[in-house]
Amino acid sequence: MPGLTLGDVVPDLELHTTHGNIRLHDFVGDAYAIIFSHPADFTPVCTTELSEMASYAGEFERRGVKLLGFSCDDVESHKEWIKDIEAYKPGRRVGFPIVADPDRAAIRQLNMIDADEKDGGELPNRALHIVGPDKKVKLSFLFPASTGRNMAEVLRATDALLTAARHGVATPVNWTPGERVVIPPGVSDEEARARFPRGFDTAELPSNKCYLRFTQVD
Repeated sequence: MPGLTLGDVVPDLELHTTHGNIRLHDFVGDAYAIIFSHPADFTPVCTTELSEMASYAGEFERRGVKLLGFSCDDVESHKEWIKDIEAYKPGRRVGFPIVADPDRAAIRQLNMIDADEKDGGELPNRALHIVGPDKKVKLSFLFPASTGRNMAEVLRATDALLTAARHGVATPVNWTPGERVVIPPGVSDEEARARFPRGFDTAELPSNKCYLRFTQVD
């Protein structure tokens, strides 16, 4: 599925991981899952990213969100690499599985190939898909091999997705948990009053269109 994008169902791949063989749909189950790729084992940016993801793993677990890494080396290489990752910042444990994909079959189907990074063969880019219980891609980040991701933003975006799904709202720019959310335009004022007992505020704008409505949710 080379064009995998928002709203697409991820393919139900059979994967070999550091935690044994899994089927992707079974792994996701009824939860949200974050699947994220790395160009290669024993590379500098990837090592810092895996260390940071390990640091955030407890936060994702508290939200019921699963983690699944991808790299194009084999399982034995992953297991040796994990020793470096955990030694880089002691106390951080890589408790999530990392998929072995030496023939690049999985990353091709998950749209995780970096067109500019060949190095003797296809390499993964820094792709990250947040997948919902319906197995559809809800959000994606795509970074080149040279640029490490911001795991705090991954967590913030996950919180935004969970809040939107739970309450039927949207989240404005720079939103963080606890801040006000916005009511989608398709929700009438009458429906909004019934759905949001704390009420809502409507921004006064030159257009006189009452579309920017803020409310608070738990």
